[in-house]
Amino acid sequence: MAFPQITPPPLDEVKARFELFDYIDGERLAPEIEMDGWVSNPNTGERIARQMATSPAKIEKALSVAQRLHQSGAWANTPPEKRADILDAAANALMGLVPAIAAVESYNTGIVFSTSSFVNNIVWLAFKAAAGVLRSGYAVSKVPGPHGDVEILRKPLGVAVCIVPWNSPAALAAHKVANALAAGCPVILKPTEWAPYSCLLLADGLEAAGLPKGLFQIVNGGAEVGQKLVSDKRVRAVSFTGGLNGGQAVAAACAADFKSLQLELGGNNAMVVLPDADIEKVAEGIVAGMTTLNGQWCRALGRLVVHESIQEQVLNAAIEKFKQVQAGDALSLESQLGPLANEAHKGRIESAIRALEQKGGKRHAATATPTDGYYLPPTIITGVAPDETLEEIFGPVATLHTFKTDEEAVALANQTPYGLGGYVYGSNEEHALKVARQMNTGGVKINGVSLLELNVDAPRPAWGLSGFGEEGTLETFDVFCGKSVVGVAGK
Repeated sequence: MAFPQITPPPLDEVKARFELFDYIDGERLAPEIEMDGWVSNPNTGERIARQMATSPAKIEKALSVAQRLHQSGAWANTPPEKRADILDAAANALMGLVPAIAAVESYNTGIVFSTSSFVNNIVWLAFKAAAGVLRSGYAVSKVPGPHGDVEILRKPLGVAVCIVPWNSPAALAAHKVANALAAGCPVILKPTEWAPYSCLLLADGLEAAGLPKGLFQIVNGGAEVGQKLVSDKRVRAVSFTGGLNGGQAVAAACAADFKSLQLELGGNNAMVVLPDADIEKVAEGIVAGMTTLNGQWCRALGRLVVHESIQEQVLNAAIEKFKQVQAGDALSLESQLGPLANEAHKGRIESAIRALEQKGGKRHAATATPTDGYYLPPTIITGVAPDETLEEIFGPVATLHTFKTDEEAVALANQTPYGLGGYVYGSNEEHALKVARQMNTGGVKINGVSLLELNVDAPRPAWGLSGFGEEGTLETFDVFCGKSVVGVAGK
């Protein structure tokens, strides 16, 4: 899908958006609890503001408001067409906010504006898609019964909580929130404490659309706030995107009272390069897989699995491509690679690289990066045993391993405990598809690496430690619904 090219608004307008607020029962309120960390501009390392958290009293108010609205049934009983109209209106309002949302994220997360502006079209498209689900009649479907049709009703489970990370917060939040509202649930959003500002603009779009107050609320803070939300018995559905440790904590909390749960936790994704692959296309795929969102995306390239006959060619071609990557300020339209999201994350990635070097690894990097800010060049590590590279690094770093046979390639691709995405390159598509079908992962793309899905209506599953459940146009809607089957059994 093509979108019009946009430019970032003036920096003063971007900085004016960095005013944190809780959004509770339609009111914008300043968070009260000062946290230890800081929100920074990773392009320079400059501090923007202290991280702040919502007070327990305000969290309780948000939960009480949401529960009251659910129990009233007012939103759940609003006809699907009317709910769809409001979601469409929100989409239209949010479409005009994409430049501001994208610029805020570039300034606050380091994602280059060309990518951020593209990705954040998901913000308004998510609301359009959720409205489309309602208009399709999916909330009430029918199958034949012994005495007329049997209804399959998808009804809202209750209060929903959505928690999003810092790598693409507004787009992830919009997908979750739009589906929760479409399903008929009041929803509470907790953005990441590292990059909360872009998510706040969702409130502008939903207010403009006339969403009744209290149906969408925002609280702020770190893991403690998230734990308080997902542990509360009034919450009946949780959608979380983030790291493995956070996902495990959320899953444990939800297990106590069997909340509906959706987890997307990232992966250590493999690219299998078959001996007949086009080396130039492979090199382009490696660069895309390692620089999109600065390597900080759930389907980023983590393990490069190359046939031994072309190992040197692939590595050399990738290095040449790395030399051409322009790293710089994320708000510059010329930048292709920005900084890592924050100083702590950069430190974790550098530690991971050093650990691989201590295990015999050799780093290969060629992209010139600025001296200020949290930049790290895309880096391929060779010479490390595959069983030493099982964990996700979540940055522009990939390890390279070789294989002789398809069986070895598939074994390497399936070796990690994750299973979110994967890639196969080869000139013979049937051969590539045969290998791809054996990869135990949520999705595999042949001869391409892209943020775009193969089909927007296809599910986005997660295997192993990559998550729990599926994302997708219908799949996320279902997270927030319980099904009831109603029909006449006898006359």
